[in-house]
Amino acid sequence: MPKELFAIFGDPVSHSRSPLMHNRAFQKLGYPGCYGRYRLEDGTQLRERFLELGLQGINITVPHKEHAFEACDVLDPFAQKVEAVNTIVLREGKLHGYNTDAPGFLRVMEEFGSGKRVLFLGAGGTAASSAVILREAGYEVGILNRSAGRLEHFREQGFETATWESFEPREYDLVVNMSSAGLTDESLPAPEELLRSVLSGGKGAVDVIYGKKTPFLRLAESLGLPTKDGSDMLLYQGVIAFDLFTGGRFDRGEIESAMRESFTL
Repeated sequence: MPKELFAIFGDPVSHSRSPLMHNRAFQKLGYPGCYGRYRLEDGTQLRERFLELGLQGINITVPHKEHAFEACDVLDPFAQKVEAVNTIVLREGKLHGYNTDAPGFLRVMEEFGSGKRVLFLGAGGTAASSAVILREAGYEVGILNRSAGRLEHFREQGFETATWESFEPREYDLVVNMSSAGLTDESLPAPEELLRSVLSGGKGAVDVIYGKKTPFLRLAESLGLPTKDGSDMLLYQGVIAFDLFTGGRFDRGEIESAMRESFTL
C-alpha cells in the first residue's frame, strides 16, 4: 500500500521533533504514513507547496500559522475564532484547517498548575489561540509584546495588552514565553530587567520552545521558579494532529504512548 505523506512546514524547521513523533506512531500503530520536514521561507506559498508535494496533511510552526489560516478552504470553528491554524488535512480536494496548539497548551497548563493569572510574552499565532482557550477555561491572560501592531488583535478581543515601554509590572502566577526568542540564539523574549520584575513575583515559568534550556527558563530558575519547556505541548498537540491525519481510527491514549517513545530514541 502506498504511504500517505505528511510534513511540518516552518522556518526554521530542522530542529523539529514532529517527524520522530509521527513516524514512531505510524510504525507502532501500523498506519501507512511517512512524515518529513519542509523549510518554507515564504508563507504565502504554503498552499501551493502543500499541493505540489502531494501531501495529505501538515503541521505548521513559526512563522506561518496566520498564512496557514489564509490557505484553508474549510476551517474548524475554533481555528476560525482564533484566526490561527497549525494543522491542515486534505479531504476531497479541500484544505481543512485546525488549531491543535491551544488544546495541547491548555492541558500543559492544567497539569503544571500554579495559578490562573498568566502573562504571555509574544503575540503570534500560538499566543492568539492559547489566550482564547485559557480564558474560556477561567484563566486571566495578559499579552506583552515588543511592538504595538500585533497587539491590536488581542485588544479587540478584550485582553490586557502592553508593549515593553508601556508595561506596568503586576503579579502574575505564570509567565509564558510564546515567542521564538531563544530558539536559535541566546536572546530573551523581553528586556532582562523587565523579566526579572515579573518573574520575581511569579509562581512558575513556561516556554513553548522545547529541546533546549532557553535563556528565559535559565533566568526563571535562577530566581527559584519551577519551569517547564514545550515538550509536553508538542506531544499533546501532536496527538490531536495525528488523530486528524488518520481520521480518528486510533485511540488517543495509544497515539500518545507511541509518540512518547520517540522522546527516548
